[in-house]
Amino acid sequence: MPARIVLGIRRAIGLRPAMGMLGTDVSWPQCGRHQGFATRPLRPTRFVVVGLTNGPAFHPNSCLAAQVRWIRSHHVHAAAYAVTSYPSRHELRRYGDAGPHSSRWLVGRLRNVGYRQAKFNLATMKRVGLHSDLVWVDVEPSMSRPWTHRRGLNAAVVQGLVRGYRSSGHRIGFYSTASLWRRIIGRKHFHAPEWRTAGPTTPRGAIGRCSDPSAAIQGGRAVLAQWWTTRRDHDLLCPGSRRPAQLARFFHQY
Repeated sequence: MPARIVLGIRRAIGLRPAMGMLGTDVSWPQCGRHQGFATRPLRPTRFVVVGLTNGPAFHPNSCLAAQVRWIRSHHVHAAAYAVTSYPSRHELRRYGDAGPHSSRWLVGRLRNVGYRQAKFNLATMKRVGLHSDLVWVDVEPSMSRPWTHRRGLNAAVVQGLVRGYRSSGHRIGFYSTASLWRRIIGRKHFHAPEWRTAGPTTPRGAIGRCSDPSAAIQGGRAVLAQWWTTRRDHDLLCPGSRRPAQLARFFHQY
């Protein structure tokens, strides 16, 4: 893509050079033919965070393979993210006994479900040849799999999920907002890297979340900042995460 077009796109979304490289995140909403850019992110994108799930857990992103092919062909940095969700009754019956935690109590069964969610996502990654040492855990409300009003039970799912990723040698980070995290999980802190979303705002509004103490989610360091429009999700690296060594820590270079 000609440099003048790249510059024009950056100006159109309000991105100044000092804000660093532009990234994006894509998943199942971009699969449809009428979703603006189908499976393809913007060409100026330097890194992509690609979703493994189609809505709730245990449902893979139907166009993940196509999105990974785009990533490979354009040699961008990439990482994976996956939505975590409270299990349905069927999922609780199926996976509640299949994990390292005691299934005697509900909390243990929920941790086992979270553990299996992680293993399912890692199998999805392997199937399409996606490499990501760190997997971002998306914690937000779900219409199809609503979280309970008991934060301790919700937290049990996430605790099991974290154990599932770490037991396979993967690191984790969290995508959410401070208010959503408190509403769903409560005060539980994992001190993991954070991907903070600012919603429908500007690049300046998004990057401000990196240094805003009130935007802290679960006691970890801010790594990514997101803002979105009606057509696309945009992401920026927070200051302190832009050096090559830091970039390599959070993304795989294709």
